[in-house]
Amino acid sequence: MKDLPNKIQWHPAFYAAVELEFREDVRELNLTEEYNLSKKPICIDLLIIKEGERDKILKNEIGHIMRKHNVLEYKGPDDELSIDTLYKVIGYACLYKGYGKKVNEIPAKELTVSLFREAYPRKLFEELEGEGCRIERKYPGVYYVFGMQFPVQVVVTGQLEREAHSSLRVLSDQVDIEDVRTFLKYTGGMMDGRERKNVDAVLQASVNANLEVYEKVRRDSIMCEALQELMKDEIELYKKKSREQGMAQGMAQGMAQGMAQGMAQGMAQGMAQGMAQGMAQGEAQLIRNMYKNGLTLDQIMAISGKGEAAVRDILAGREPVVEAV
Repeated sequence: MKDLPNKIQWHPAFYAAVELEFREDVRELNLTEEYNLSKKPICIDLLIIKEGERDKILKNEIGHIMRKHNVLEYKGPDDELSIDTLYKVIGYACLYKGYGKKVNEIPAKELTVSLFREAYPRKLFEELEGEGCRIERKYPGVYYVFGMQFPVQVVVTGQLEREAHSSLRVLSDQVDIEDVRTFLKYTGGMMDGRERKNVDAVLQASVNANLEVYEKVRRDSIMCEALQELMKDEIELYKKKSREQGMAQGMAQGMAQGMAQGMAQGMAQGMAQGMAQGMAQGEAQLIRNMYKNGLTLDQIMAISGKGEAAVRDILAGREPVVEAV
């Protein structure tokens, strides 16, 4: 995990997972990512404002504590959740209240704070109990903290029930394959564009952090079909990008070669050869991306229209051969 070339973007995936968690009530919620508390770079990870009835209890048990204004803080697998983190988030909630457009526009009684982390924060709970707070396990993985200025809950995503909270459970760098299976089953029928975008965001973080687990998914035909269906839009985007990149590279290479030859015929041949080479490179990159995202060899062949030998050559790192024009 530490050696990955690009840092995994856990927070966007968390925003998407939370929206999937509250999908039954999402039309009554206003979710704002990285809500800026001021012109300076102080922002809340996720702010949820209930736009419907204040006293209506959300269907998802994580939302049972929530009131009108709700401040959420997420800590990724490598982040610490300390008592200072808790007080920082409570400070954000206080600032959010204080920045209302008029006096007491945001009553304190309508504010809640939620912190999310995969691992159980034993030290944090011990320190809170030492300060006179009371910790109550309200639901599996959901702990209420009594004795703070606002209603506070700590959500331990690794302890949440698998069937009810698969969107948050797959946000792990040590994901369980059963969590992946449950998530794919849960999201398989989602056709709404907004939901599909959230599913893709969660999968992107989860796949990048758990390549070995998703290699096992690749070998499970049922799960792989579900994964392919969920990432259908991304596959089409890869195709479009490869075509556009191929055209652009081909035209640039062809113009350069043609101008160097200084002949109209040479320019035409150079452009054609360059475009063919660029298209081939784009298709090769598409095939590598599909393989990385869990598609089987047969599925890649069906999508790309290429034979098994050609696909294997590309996956082995051999550049596609383009015949001279």
